[in-house]
Amino acid sequence: MGAAEEAVVTAFMSAWGDGTQMEPDLNTILPMFTDDAVWQLWVPGGPTLHGRDAIKADIGRQLGFATHMRCGPIAIASNDHQVFTERLDRFISKDVHIDHHLVAVFDISADGRIAAWREYFDPEDVNRQIRAARAARRQDGPS
Repeated sequence: MGAAEEAVVTAFMSAWGDGTQMEPDLNTILPMFTDDAVWQLWVPGGPTLHGRDAIKADIGRQLGFATHMRCGPIAIASNDHQVFTERLDRFISKDVHIDHHLVAVFDISADGRIAAWREYFDPEDVNRQIRAARAARRQDGPS
């Protein structure tokens, strides 16, 4: 049960990159969404984006501070319309390497596209890592 749905999400995660390329493959990622897809950026409390155009715009916003992304699946489970992933994602923000633990849930439409995507994580964990790296750099002084 859910093998086809898991394949969609696995391809989606791969399109974000393996950490070596600067940007994700938007030409692969965007068509994987339904026109009216919903992405809740973080649960609880994060913004919810509605529609492929809004999702595209927010990915562009994120590329302003995050590059060299990698979706790192740890575990995946599914039923016939939802896929659950536990991940350790990585990215670079202003020369700081960030490890980002999260759980994401994807709703897959009958035609095999992502209709909804919800990511569950603590955004303050990312902010703490950035602050700690910057503080360490200040202590080390200029190189």
